[in-house]
Amino acid sequence: MSKPIEDYGLIGNMLSAALVARDGSIDWLCLPHFDSPACFAALLGDESHGRWLLAPGQPGAQTTRRYLPDTAVLETRHTTATGAVRVYDFMPLSDSDERADVVRIVRGESGSVEMQMELTLRFNYGQAVPWVRRRDYGLSAIAGPDAVELHTAVPLEGRDMKSVACFTVQEGQTVPFTLSYHRSHRTPHFVPDRMESMDRTIAWWQEWAKRCRWENGSAMRRDAVVRSLITLKLLTFQPTGGIVAAPTTSLPEQLGGSRNWDYRHCWLRDSALTLYALLNAGYREEAEAWRQWLLRAAAGHPSQIQIMYGIAGERWLPEHEIGWLPGYEGSAPVRIGNGAAGQMQLDVYGELVETLHAGRMADLAPLAEAWRMQKVLLKPLEQLWNQPDHGIWEMRGARRAFTHSRLMCWVALDRTIKSCERFGLEGPVECWRKLSETIRRDICTHGYDAHRNTFVQYYGGTALDASLLLIPQVGFLPPGDARVAGTIAAIERDLLRDGLLLRYSTEHSDDGLPGDEGVFLACSFWLADAYIMQGRIDDAERLFEHLLALRNDLGLLAEEYDVVRKRLVGNFPQGFSHIGLVNTAYNLSAAGGPANQRSSSDAPRE
Repeated sequence: MSKPIEDYGLIGNMLSAALVARDGSIDWLCLPHFDSPACFAALLGDESHGRWLLAPGQPGAQTTRRYLPDTAVLETRHTTATGAVRVYDFMPLSDSDERADVVRIVRGESGSVEMQMELTLRFNYGQAVPWVRRRDYGLSAIAGPDAVELHTAVPLEGRDMKSVACFTVQEGQTVPFTLSYHRSHRTPHFVPDRMESMDRTIAWWQEWAKRCRWENGSAMRRDAVVRSLITLKLLTFQPTGGIVAAPTTSLPEQLGGSRNWDYRHCWLRDSALTLYALLNAGYREEAEAWRQWLLRAAAGHPSQIQIMYGIAGERWLPEHEIGWLPGYEGSAPVRIGNGAAGQMQLDVYGELVETLHAGRMADLAPLAEAWRMQKVLLKPLEQLWNQPDHGIWEMRGARRAFTHSRLMCWVALDRTIKSCERFGLEGPVECWRKLSETIRRDICTHGYDAHRNTFVQYYGGTALDASLLLIPQVGFLPPGDARVAGTIAAIERDLLRDGLLLRYSTEHSDDGLPGDEGVFLACSFWLADAYIMQGRIDDAERLFEHLLALRNDLGLLAEEYDVVRKRLVGNFPQGFSHIGLVNTAYNLSAAGGPANQRSSSDAPRE
């Protein structure tokens, strides 16, 4: 039976990540990388599809958990009738692209506690049962290209195609486990002392968290921001600087539905807001790595730019279904890869150009090729800007003239013109200025419904879209413009559900998919940002607090929220949601926050 998404915590090493449930079961882990096949896939099925349970053997234990302060080390405390233990779960940082260890340490706190361990390895997304052999250090398991070693002093027993153990932990006793991955044709690597490894991991994360710049807000909000930044760091593929949207695939946007997508890729849609979040928080190194990843991924013919890429910039992300996994709460199909990578979405030109411009404004390392690429990217827009596309939300229905797509085409030109004016860069500025004004008039004429005083999702339609909230944030119109105020009011009337925002109404927008979806958390943060820009600070504060309350007990957010069932839905944890949290927190804490920086094309904070 599937557990609520809220039950999971995230651990990782910037190569891959694991989801650890409150009951002590690791139900999702892909090795050695985010986009590798899972060896624990119980998240999308049941325990027979792979998991690693480490928990008290006695029923009825009382469980609490937390992250050790300012770290990605998860501490779970179990209290039983006979004693209490703490379990520490983490993934040590690695000096190799293919070295990924999961460490679990049981520490006796009081009395004695009988513990059980159950390791069910199933490579290839729960399909491949490995060949398991006993070793003097524990066991080894191999299936095709993949192999793991389990290092433990606890005696193991094979039972029903899984490895189990029962052991008792006394007060003051420490029992460590390490699951260590290697390619099957390579020699296993050395596993260091687990306590020393945990100390090093804690120290690294706490030093990293100290870099967070938080000056004007409350300590409580600082904790929320730091947790979101740690989550974004955990979603970063360290060798390349790419940031995956989420570490999971096929967690449904509607429980029992088919809106299930693989989010273990990197989206250009998120790029500018990601850069602003990192720079305002003081993480210039991460911002520079993200910008460098973007330049490498998008390199090539400008007409072939994609909406998403793999963690190293891979372009081929074919979508296929895994029939042997029943899906989270029966939400089928389970999908690997993402067919939306082949869609045309014109907004990515604006996202990429704005990211390059923001990096230039923030005085990141000057790159001559960045300006050359920026100029080249504008060439296709001269013919493409007025073509129908699939829009920011990857509609799988008919292409349309989406207002947001045209808006971001305008952003691409506007930021390029500003780069010329600010930095003396060369280019056909007058031609760009003329095209920019043409697009502006087109949007104001065809994307605006004068009768209802609101911009609309696409030309000729009446549906609304949360992406329209970005009109003042990108500087297209000022927050005080009557058309902006009318759009915000219309979105409040049509898209708010229990105080939170749908990205669009599936009832009024044909996205080519069956079923419905939850409220979209990143868009709800955008609404708070719009309130701030309007001067509605009390409304923004209330909405922000509402969104903070949706986090699980570890401070993590999914992509969406089901307001009827009161549950997080969609892939988890979702980078886009945490980017929204960080940016809104900084918008509330300072007058010159990311929204105002973006609207004025000013430099993000240094």
